[in-house]
Amino acid sequence: MNKIASIIFTFFSLISGYMQGQEKYAPQLLELYRITDSSYSDIRAEQPPLIGISAGRTLAGSSIVQSTYVNAIAKAGGKSIIIPAMTDINVLRNIVKDLDGLVLTGGEDVDPLYYGESEIPDINETDSVRDIYDLVLLKLATDRNIPVLGICRGEQIMNVAFGGTLYQDIPTQVKDKSITHKQSEPRDQGTHDISVTNGSQLGRILGTTKISTNTFHHQAVKEVAPNFSIVAKTADGIVEAIEAYPNRPILGVQWHPEGHVAGGDTTMIKLFNFLIDESVKFRKAKEIHGRIFSVDTHCDTPLEFKKFGFDIGKRESNQVNIPKMEEGMLDAIFFAAYTGQGPRDKVSTQKAVEKIEGLIKGVHSQVNKNKGVCDIAYTVDDLIRLKKEGKKAIFIGIENGYGIGKELSNISHFQKMGVNYITLCHTKDNDICDTSSDTKNEWNGLSPYGREVIKEMNRLGVMIDISHAGEKTFWDVIELSSQPIIASHSSVQALCYHDRNLTDKQMQAIAKNGGVVQICLVDLFINKDHSKASLTDAIDHIDYAIKIAGIDHVGIASDFDGGGGLIGCQGSNDMINITVKLIERGYSEDEIAKIWGGNFLRVMSEVQKGAKK
Repeated sequence: MNKIASIIFTFFSLISGYMQGQEKYAPQLLELYRITDSSYSDIRAEQPPLIGISAGRTLAGSSIVQSTYVNAIAKAGGKSIIIPAMTDINVLRNIVKDLDGLVLTGGEDVDPLYYGESEIPDINETDSVRDIYDLVLLKLATDRNIPVLGICRGEQIMNVAFGGTLYQDIPTQVKDKSITHKQSEPRDQGTHDISVTNGSQLGRILGTTKISTNTFHHQAVKEVAPNFSIVAKTADGIVEAIEAYPNRPILGVQWHPEGHVAGGDTTMIKLFNFLIDESVKFRKAKEIHGRIFSVDTHCDTPLEFKKFGFDIGKRESNQVNIPKMEEGMLDAIFFAAYTGQGPRDKVSTQKAVEKIEGLIKGVHSQVNKNKGVCDIAYTVDDLIRLKKEGKKAIFIGIENGYGIGKELSNISHFQKMGVNYITLCHTKDNDICDTSSDTKNEWNGLSPYGREVIKEMNRLGVMIDISHAGEKTFWDVIELSSQPIIASHSSVQALCYHDRNLTDKQMQAIAKNGGVVQICLVDLFINKDHSKASLTDAIDHIDYAIKIAGIDHVGIASDFDGGGGLIGCQGSNDMINITVKLIERGYSEDEIAKIWGGNFLRVMSEVQKGAKK
């Protein structure tokens, strides 16, 4: 038999076997398969967001979830995955990193151990495995800023996880007995009214300030967690909903909206619609970060290296490390080798030079310990290569020109070690220039030595950073520099007066010069009431800077581990929240790409190409 005949014979044999096999199928099974095939949809269509659902546990330890949760998510347009109740953190982490949203479901009481109280005897029905599972799951999700909806126990675990407390038993701990909080009516029936705070996110979602709902609990929020707001109560004062909006995508309700949805309620489905909308934005932010280059242009993490055992490859308690960069989908960061201003005699200045060299060597040492996940970047091409390799890029800058001493040759020396920019000064005048924070105005701008520093930085292709510089210094640099300049970590003076912030004219001059303003996430620079400074405020600064300087001249700098941090953005893992907020404000992906790194990287490339070595 020739080759073609053999192929034909094999094909017809397979077909014949398949048809014969079908004859053995029961009619009901064939009908089931027919229905399955006929429901096929175009897989090229946009896929719905993936919502994780936390599971309860049976007495035998099996994971269970009521179908009403799955159905409510599906009705709102999401697809769900039930997360098995377990304490294997690595398994949970691998599941969570793929989620776009999370629903924490109802269930047993929360052990008072987790909010620092002794257990009231014969009151609590707890499950230690479920507590660990829920708390770990919530931490993993919120570390990545995944939108979360907590329901009943889910709201309670949410409050405990972020530092709040609970009533262990409403009947014995609350005097007002006007409402029974553990009802026997079906979950789709309202049993009492709840007042919703006007102007809250929950109020905007539901479109009303009063709803009728059910209650199936005897524990409730007592002291609300920091940075959360109480947004719904019953007539007896029991908290029925909390939220972290507008700064974090976390909402918890005490009742069971999924039960109402199952009964055909058209108000409660809005909660799930909102979760899906938030999850779609979050997924879009993740997808954008996969395509663009995101760069934080200033942090002071090298100051952390002196801590015993510190390792940037581990999820340390500080604000910047590789795991947190991975969670926030941050591609690159500038580690600043910082020294404060000291005496300017020869011996003291040399010590400052040695300190800077030691800090830069420390950066290299930390990176060398973690070559599998990060590397030093010298150029934009290095960043491009490292992202393709799945690694984080570590750039280096110097904060305070005091650290280059009185020898211009130190600029070249440090550049060879990886330095890409030098912040000319810090909070006191130095040998280079006057700072914004010192009233002496020793040089009335740049010193004669400072002018030589500017020329040498231009010649070598090292970016000139005017953050911390006095206004006269700024204008001297603008006039003298032949290359674009940067403000590596500054904000907008028109929105928050501080000597460190830039005026409209300064931002316009930087734009005309071809440079870039990197908005800084330090509370003092963002909001006059710095205790309330939030990510929303920082986005206002970005908006304003773009209005003044243009979309091609604005970027982002955290100043983490050196004073940076706002409500809603406390570490590198939170940086993706900036992207979500920019999406909400209507910025396109191309614009977001410019803000997140495109503008800064353009300047860095231009300065390096302009070097005359």
